[in-house]
Amino acid sequence: MSGHQQDHNHDHGHHHGQNANRKVLLFSFIIITGYMFVEAVGGFVTNSLALISDAGHMLSDSIALGIALLAFTFGQKAVNEGKTYGYRRFEILAAALNGITLIAIAIYIFYEAIDRFINPPEVATLGMLIISTIGLLINILVAWIMMRGSDTEKNLNMRSAYLHVISDMMGSIGAIAAALLMMFFGWGWADPLASVIVAVLVLRSGFHVSRSALNVLMEGTPANVNVEDLVRTIQQVDGVKGVHDVHVWSITSNLNALTAHVVVDGTLSIYKAEALVQKIEHMLEHKEIKHVTLQVESENHLHDTSVLCTTKADVPDGHAHHHH
Repeated sequence: MSGHQQDHNHDHGHHHGQNANRKVLLFSFIIITGYMFVEAVGGFVTNSLALISDAGHMLSDSIALGIALLAFTFGQKAVNEGKTYGYRRFEILAAALNGITLIAIAIYIFYEAIDRFINPPEVATLGMLIISTIGLLINILVAWIMMRGSDTEKNLNMRSAYLHVISDMMGSIGAIAAALLMMFFGWGWADPLASVIVAVLVLRSGFHVSRSALNVLMEGTPANVNVEDLVRTIQQVDGVKGVHDVHVWSITSNLNALTAHVVVDGTLSIYKAEALVQKIEHMLEHKEIKHVTLQVESENHLHDTSVLCTTKADVPDGHAHHHH
């Protein structure tokens, strides 16, 4: 088999995986979003805060699945001159919005629950039990489909969607337990208690999602990357005399980028310098950096040699010109 054919097959396999992921996501998204509405309406009709908070949790899943779907769709959209990275960042913007929505839902549930602890209202427990049991079954179905039909190991989007659905089961179990406690023991506080437990889960995922999305939007260093380690890796390459002006950031999940200035012996031919750059790029790829841009300089360059860039944005850049 020729190398070209191998590449083609590899691409085909990758593409097939993406399509399988996408089908599973679409199916899960439709089921969960549909049931979320049922649960929200059911919560208001039966007057159960536990159901409403579980619907809130399902909303977080539904948004997460929707984002993952859009990320697949937008991620494949062509790069163009106006957006040289394509629409990859869209996923991060949507995630930030998701995180903020979740925090708002959680706060609403805490607020409602306080009132209900003080004077527990009447709840239609049988309706609540039926709705929460169906909710649990639906989550189990979706989790099973995800396990079987898609790549929950490697793909970050699929993995987080899967974990969402698993934690969603907890919400349904909480609502079932609350309904049973109210039916058998008449414990009215079981409903707000279950809702608060779920709200804590919702708040937690909202906080994590917002924090990681904001880190990407602030061009923060990706969580899975150690800058010192990258700098050491570059410095160890034969022929590299120094590294400075290093920037590492994520374009979107699973796509990290790095730019840096590399100092080499000024007598190197361009061919040799290129070979050196390729070697560095290859080493960085093993460290989760998919997009590398290096500027090669001789040891005669005159500017700042600190590893991180210290250029101020608002000061006219004087030192760039005086040595020409």
